[in-house]
Amino acid sequence: MNFKMLANTPMGLEKVVANEIETLGYETTLENGRVYFDGDETAIVKANLMMRTADRFRIIIGDFNVDTFDDLFEMTKALPWSDILGPDAEFPVTGRSHKSTLYSVPDVQRIVKKAIVEHLKDAFSLSGKLSETGARYKVDINILKDRAVLTIDTSGDALHKRGYRREQGEAPIKETLAASMLKLANYDGTKPLYDPFAGSGTIAIEAALMALNIAPGANRTFDSESWDIIPEELWEETRMKLEEEALYDKEVTIHASDIDPHMIEVAKTNILEIGLQDNIKLAITDIHDLSVSHDNVQLVTNPPYGERIGEAKEVEAMYEKVGEMMSRHPDMSVYLMTSNKEFEHIVGKKATKRRKLFNGYIETTFYQYWGKR
Repeated sequence: MNFKMLANTPMGLEKVVANEIETLGYETTLENGRVYFDGDETAIVKANLMMRTADRFRIIIGDFNVDTFDDLFEMTKALPWSDILGPDAEFPVTGRSHKSTLYSVPDVQRIVKKAIVEHLKDAFSLSGKLSETGARYKVDINILKDRAVLTIDTSGDALHKRGYRREQGEAPIKETLAASMLKLANYDGTKPLYDPFAGSGTIAIEAALMALNIAPGANRTFDSESWDIIPEELWEETRMKLEEEALYDKEVTIHASDIDPHMIEVAKTNILEIGLQDNIKLAITDIHDLSVSHDNVQLVTNPPYGERIGEAKEVEAMYEKVGEMMSRHPDMSVYLMTSNKEFEHIVGKKATKRRKLFNGYIETTFYQYWGKR
């Protein structure tokens, strides 16, 4: 079967996600927070197992304009639900509505649910209440300016949940965002990587997975794994092929440090969970005591932003230290995300490139300083 697919992305990372989908061999078109592409069952399997930067993958089953509940019911019922959902499918419905005539989300969800029930009853000659004891197909309806997009989620849990995060700190960065930062830094494992604000180790772990070509979805399951429309062998064969393509013996240099001993313990737990303890060097180190012993280092990091009362001075001193390191190591490239608007002023250096990113709901700037070649 061929599907119209939608990848959800954090704002500002659409192009990063599109580039990654294109490396899998699919053409893309972009919208705010969304990347569209066409693909078959193999695309669903590969995208979920291999993509590092997207939030989740959905099948678009309907896309139409609607402004009455009667039309919503009829148009939803007419969609080819039974091509994907089996007679015992479990299908919770979530919804959103923005700037639209049909603004009551509970009513929208109820009508969509009812329409799918009626469709499945007709398609499979069922009567009474549907059992919903089978595989899960999370349905979502998003209405924006009277345009309704109905989707079925292939991922299940969001894709940042790789399965290795046993513990986390206070403000962990999502795995997908860490991977996107590394993509923007063109990280490929050939240069030494430093993260002096390692927190729970996410950037270091994502870097190791990337450098060693380990599929980010290898250690978890997806809703579409239990769907009848995708053969079990396809999942098994793809997983085996990805396992064979992993470069477990590749030499990489990744240093992750943090001033907080507890955070280093958390990072260690997560690194052990995924078996990367031989690839990442951990240390309890204050940024002020950090020494860089390699050439052409890539420093990729998400430092404290200094948003709490009394933190500003401390954080400024940390940023100044990053500026000093750049002066001392002109071949070092720095890729740093912060919400602090004064960053360039504090380090005394204009960034080569800047990019607006969202870390959760916090608007940040991703500052990129390219070292001397």
